[in-house]
Amino acid sequence: MEKPFFFLFLVMYILTLIGNALVILVIQIDQRLHTPMYYFLKNLSWLEIIITTTVTPKMLNLLISKENTIAFFACALQGYIYFVAGSTEVLILATMSVDRYMAICHPLRYKAIMSSRVCLLMVLSCWLCSFFSISASMLLKARLPFCGSNVIDPFFCDSGPLLEMICADTHFLHALDLAVSCFMLLSSVSVTTVSYICIISTVIKMPSNKGQSKAFGTCTFHITVASLYHGSSIFIYIKPVGSSSMEFNKTATVFNTVVTPLLNPIIYSFRNKTVKEVLRDTLETVQRCLQDKC
Repeated sequence: MEKPFFFLFLVMYILTLIGNALVILVIQIDQRLHTPMYYFLKNLSWLEIIITTTVTPKMLNLLISKENTIAFFACALQGYIYFVAGSTEVLILATMSVDRYMAICHPLRYKAIMSSRVCLLMVLSCWLCSFFSISASMLLKARLPFCGSNVIDPFFCDSGPLLEMICADTHFLHALDLAVSCFMLLSSVSVTTVSYICIISTVIKMPSNKGQSKAFGTCTFHITVASLYHGSSIFIYIKPVGSSSMEFNKTATVFNTVVTPLLNPIIYSFRNKTVKEVLRDTLETVQRCLQDKC
């Protein structure tokens, strides 16, 4: 039964890497995509590659090999990278909603406000916030003794199973993890919700149906991606301890680490009119180049 899942997840992993790498490459080389929205999208694609690469290769190894162990340091490092990248993605999704708010609600000031420097600072802020929040929790865990069961039921080193291996009072750490999750997810959801309330109130006042359709069209992809990631993350991490089954957590985690990174390039990029035009032009250029043997 493991081999069909192995080949399924392997194909999905390869397609995820190709899709997100293609998004990054196209945005990097084409001037038409050098805008704040695509700058954030490029960072989102990098995060998707990091998240799925942190978890999927080890999961594939567990499915196909009898070697089902992982060193403690590797386990801790896997969980640390996953949560830093995942938290950063949550915050990046919030910055993308702010970008859409500025573009639609303040179009005349958009280019002046959302400069390349401001976009860089926003992305750096997301990374730093995630780094310090996750580092504090991981450092506190590392100082405690690990003497419980050395068996981890999920397919990667999630925070909950690591806490169960600690032979000390972990109530504070459980509360800290829940607080960090609530802060990251609920703040992102709140910013996104407020941004889109303002966007909707602005769009419905537009006299042109074409303008309304164009404005909503630039937001549809972001809403879809944000809903997928926020929804599954909230089900996994914002809940009382032991309130959901391990099988449900595994399914939701697979969705976050394997399915969502694959869907994002398809939903956000390859269904986007501008990106499709750039891809078509790039492919035509490559084809002409090959024909001319350049």
